[in-house]
Amino acid sequence: MSKNWMILLILLQLTIACSSTPIKQTKTDVDSSMQEDQIILGNEKLAQYLPMLKGKSVGFVGNHTSIIGKTHLVDSLLTLGVKVAKVFSPEHGFRGTADAGEKVGNEVDQKTGLPIISLYGTNKKPSVEQLNGVDVIVFDIQDVGARFYTYISTLHYVMEAAAEQKIPVIVLDRPNPNGHYVDGPILEEKYKSFVGMHPVPVVHGMTIGEYAQMINGEKWLKNGVQCELTVIACENYSRQKGYTVNVPPSPNLPNMNAIYLYPSLCFFEGTPVSVGRGTDAPFQQFGHPAFSEYSYSFTPTPTQGAKSPKLNGKVCYGVDFTEGQNEKPRNWKQLNLSYLIDSYKMYPDKEKYFTNFFNLLAGNSSLKEAIKAGKTESEIRATWGEDLAVFIQFRSKYLLYEE
Repeated sequence: MSKNWMILLILLQLTIACSSTPIKQTKTDVDSSMQEDQIILGNEKLAQYLPMLKGKSVGFVGNHTSIIGKTHLVDSLLTLGVKVAKVFSPEHGFRGTADAGEKVGNEVDQKTGLPIISLYGTNKKPSVEQLNGVDVIVFDIQDVGARFYTYISTLHYVMEAAAEQKIPVIVLDRPNPNGHYVDGPILEEKYKSFVGMHPVPVVHGMTIGEYAQMINGEKWLKNGVQCELTVIACENYSRQKGYTVNVPPSPNLPNMNAIYLYPSLCFFEGTPVSVGRGTDAPFQQFGHPAFSEYSYSFTPTPTQGAKSPKLNGKVCYGVDFTEGQNEKPRNWKQLNLSYLIDSYKMYPDKEKYFTNFFNLLAGNSSLKEAIKAGKTESEIRATWGEDLAVFIQFRSKYLLYEE
């Protein structure tokens, strides 16, 4: 390592050590005893992975969460003389402003002039042409630990393309804010889609680095190929320690409250019920105009990240989970199906309650059928208990951190 590079590296590490700008949270989001400020992210361990990039042409897979200190990692790598050849971006785009499901095209980053290749829409997997000239791929994205959050699907396709072209992949690991529990039905092959690609539960309890190891180890990539994978692990992280995400991972998960609620409330995305997209509290409330027995209400309107929200302009009655309302979501430690069950019972036209998307989110058709049959939450939970226990057992060989 050259003297100038070493000086820049020291300065950058000092900047990281002095920088901490977490997203909005309450005092009780993370207990002070958790000492989360001691957690060192994978991308902060520069001395460990920079030598792997020296003299290489780098393909960077990241978005607005790829921050090191207060600086985007791409900018820091360029400052350190790393040759970043091109950037690949997931759902929501490189700057993280696109709606869920919105088409994101290729573009040029205005700050760096680097070409940005979208890995969302019709082009989910980097092509041979797009990887031409790339010697190594760096993956740095904040995940939230839910099967239907599509960043892990992007991870799959990046690893698959890299394996086929014999390009090494370096995953810079980050804590999973929902890593303190594992719950939900295991996805069935029939319902495989971009919102669920692997036979894992809704909440898998793994970091993105651990998940990458599972993808590789279980040979889930096409034709059973395996990529040359390096995971730069975090330091001082354990699943029960807690972690506050520093940057909202997507436009509609603006704070830790929404992140904790997301695995349970996302099922509503496969129904006519709104989860608050188009308000200042997405994924922190749910409602519908037909639920007039509730006193709480909100009205979705177009916003950044929700340009055409469900039930746009209609008063929705429902439940408020925003700060200070109800039990702290982090304390649930399992999926909460009670609101989904109650909403189905209240919805007037039950034949139109579930959309085709619901089964893709659930990863099966049995959850929908159980709710329609009037099963209780405990009865539904019992149907996935045995499979969940098997998953937890085989998942253990891929874990990097204390349970």
